[in-house]
Amino acid sequence: MSEVPSVSVQEVPVVRVRGDAAEVSEDRLAVEAPLEIRLRWGDRVQRLAVTMRTPGDDAALALGFLMGEGVIRTPADVLDVRPTPLQGGQSDPNGVVVTLADGVAVDVGRLERHVYTTSSCGVCGKTSLEAVATVGAPALGAGPSLRPAVVHGLPETLRQRQAVFEKTGGLHAAALFTEAGDLVRLAEDVGRHNAVDKLVGSFLEANEHVPADHVLLVSGRASFELVQKALMARVAVLAAVGAPSSLAVDLAEEHGMTLLGFVRDGRFNAYAGAERIVEAAG
Repeated sequence: MSEVPSVSVQEVPVVRVRGDAAEVSEDRLAVEAPLEIRLRWGDRVQRLAVTMRTPGDDAALALGFLMGEGVIRTPADVLDVRPTPLQGGQSDPNGVVVTLADGVAVDVGRLERHVYTTSSCGVCGKTSLEAVATVGAPALGAGPSLRPAVVHGLPETLRQRQAVFEKTGGLHAAALFTEAGDLVRLAEDVGRHNAVDKLVGSFLEANEHVPADHVLLVSGRASFELVQKALMARVAVLAAVGAPSSLAVDLAEEHGMTLLGFVRDGRFNAYAGAERIVEAAG
């Protein structure tokens, strides 16, 4: 298991009650703090978003967020990512500035209007699906062919490698696996969306593309937004430990993505793209 970054965990006093007995002790909690993402292109700087996250891998989080929003498509779209500068030569630990390469077009109006809707916005599903189309969702490739036994083993591998969750019990995770079920990379965060953004952004940060023939597993439910993020990263298979939403299924079906839900305890449901499950497609 990887080492837990010190900025990700905080010790707090707690009173532990067992039956009628109480004792003063300490507990470890996952840190939650705001991150402001700014975008720089040409001579313009725009405050783009503030998200609550677990500190650590902030550059990857920002890059993954921008890919999910359709602002960037490849590592070549980004010149630099660095902490927001403050007076006196200091930098803001809760802010990052992403500088875009010359020629990358930015639709400021669309970003300011927050065109992408969330499950709490109360906007109809048709509008949400059309929002993805406005940024030209990429076509997905053939993707992996998966044996059920491989899918069954993914959650346990994910759980064993969640370093911060092991210390706190309070984080979501997103992980990328090969067709054979080997773990490639994992990210954790208090937010489900942030975990996916950190995972996707880690490839961009390393000047790499997300492998198209791999599987993305998330520790919670599969919302519309997570399918959207997987789609923008060209991931053909999204598996979730929890349930998908109806709109998540609609989006996956529309773009030929495989969407698996309730991946736990030796079972799962294929809500879209069952043909990629080689022993269950008939």
